[in-house]
Amino acid sequence: MTEQTPTPVSQPTGERRGGIPGAALLGAILVAVGIIYLIGRVVDLDWGAELWPLYIIGAGVILLALGLMQPGGVGLAVAGGIVGMVGLILFYQEWADHYESWAYAWPLVAPGGSGLGMVLHGARFGDAKVTRGGFWQIVVALGIFAVGFIFFEGVIGLSGNAWGLPEWVLPAAIIGLGLLILVRAFTARDESPISEEPPSGG
Repeated sequence: MTEQTPTPVSQPTGERRGGIPGAALLGAILVAVGIIYLIGRVVDLDWGAELWPLYIIGAGVILLALGLMQPGGVGLAVAGGIVGMVGLILFYQEWADHYESWAYAWPLVAPGGSGLGMVLHGARFGDAKVTRGGFWQIVVALGIFAVGFIFFEGVIGLSGNAWGLPEWVLPAAIIGLGLLILVRAFTARDESPISEEPPSGG
């Protein structure tokens, strides 16, 4: 008698293991955007005046969501982080009438926004290298922002009045930023794979 091997039970192909399905993520974002828009209509908010940066934020969120739907979508996630950060900064500047803050806010867009997209995409798909690279981009962005903020607001007085800071504050901030960049440079070198020479034929 011939032995019959049991037929393997086929697993459903549409099942996702872990994480939030991309369609569910996009659906939740659309619901949230619709609710915000509905509230704006009910309370009669003028979406074309002070709230116009919300359109840019929404575009960034959509790009980010599309990037988080696919393992190879890190580029879309980065673009979404950049566009969304631009919208957030414009939202603050519109409400505070402080557009001159672009002089030092630009690092929050890049590398800050791009780093945010990388961190979210790396965390979503378990890519530690992408997450680590994005984290360091955010750290460097915050460092550049802090130095620029101290210089333009504290020393020059871009918004009206200087802070009268001690002379050592700005050099100390610059040294701190340089140390951050040096640490990142050496850690990035340690993370790079060592190329192995192919064995010589003989």
